[in-house]
Amino acid sequence: MAIINQATKELQIKIVYYGPALCGKTTNLVQVHANVQTATPESKGKLVSLATSSDRTLFFDFLPIEAMAIKGFKTKFQLYTVPGQVIYNTTRQLVLRGVDGIVFVADSQYEKMAENVESFNNLEDNLKNLKLNLADIPYVLQYNKRDVPEVAPVEYMEYLLNNREVQVPFFSSSAHKCEGVFETLNLITGLLLNKFINQNRRQAA
Repeated sequence: MAIINQATKELQIKIVYYGPALCGKTTNLVQVHANVQTATPESKGKLVSLATSSDRTLFFDFLPIEAMAIKGFKTKFQLYTVPGQVIYNTTRQLVLRGVDGIVFVADSQYEKMAENVESFNNLEDNLKNLKLNLADIPYVLQYNKRDVPEVAPVEYMEYLLNNREVQVPFFSSSAHKCEGVFETLNLITGLLLNKFINQNRRQAA
């Protein structure tokens, strides 16, 4: 649920990057943090890492240069990753609290297909535990690591992860090269802004 900060006149929108271990969630956030354009250096928060023994959660927030104003409020985006390993599922649930939009990062290697499906099912289960439904939350798919050997065809990944009544947009990416990273981010932020603009119009009508 987006948070309206009356003191700073900001609409705070939370985006969570979800997916299996080592799929590229962290790389996405590192690339965005390093390259995102903000109005001032202070408009970008520090990249914070909460590390465990074998995985970590990252987060930071930023005000883009051309942040769309909704009813006079600037839009601040908060980006989070979840730990990929199953043993940290409680942390995943905590990170998902208050989520507005999701980027599901899938590993394109053939050998990772079962982990992709397991992680996607885990996402839906964790949302249900929070009384949320994935169908009600804007999300996009990112098929990462397209530059490595032995990748599955995009059509196969679509069949595994996007084979449902309402399909969502997807991007192919190589996050470590920053390819597809901002295309993915731009789309999810656009979907979220349109959602809140439409909600405001309905409330004002």
